[in-house]
Amino acid sequence: MRQRALCTDLTIIGPALLDDTSLGPLVINGSLFDTGKPVLVVPEGAEATLSPRRVLVGWDSRVEASRSVREALDLLAGAEEVRVALVDPEATCTGNGAEPGADIAAYLTRHGARVSVDRLASAGKPVAMVLAQHAIDTSADMIVMGAYGNRRLRERLFGGVTRWIVGKPSLPLFLAR
Repeated sequence: MRQRALCTDLTIIGPALLDDTSLGPLVINGSLFDTGKPVLVVPEGAEATLSPRRVLVGWDSRVEASRSVREALDLLAGAEEVRVALVDPEATCTGNGAEPGADIAAYLTRHGARVSVDRLASAGKPVAMVLAQHAIDTSADMIVMGAYGNRRLRERLFGGVTRWIVGKPSLPLFLAR
């Protein structure tokens, strides 16, 4: 698998592999960590496409989120609508800037994407749940987000946005690390 993935632009993981609880996570982790290539996760009931009309970008100003946007740039530029979603963003000089979401929106706009920024309050809910619900509420065809922003061991022990989202919404998930 690794050898094949090294010579591709994208690894696509479908429902049969996702349903295999022992092999599915290994393939996703291996693809993301061992090849440096993005992964498109396509759960049961979702339509695999590289031309989504509406895309939700989960943005948190981390390297992984930036890399996922760069890797998905062609599909974001071709989409009718791109919504950049930030959950509980804080204006800081080092992370989100004075206006959270403005920098990534400007970057995407320079590349031809039609972008809006949604600043969402978590109201105590997990970030993953807020993003998944927003994707449903906005009729997104795909979620683009960075994978495994926390250290790998912490993700395995405590879960994370990536693991939760992979198991919940029935829409494609474009991940990069």
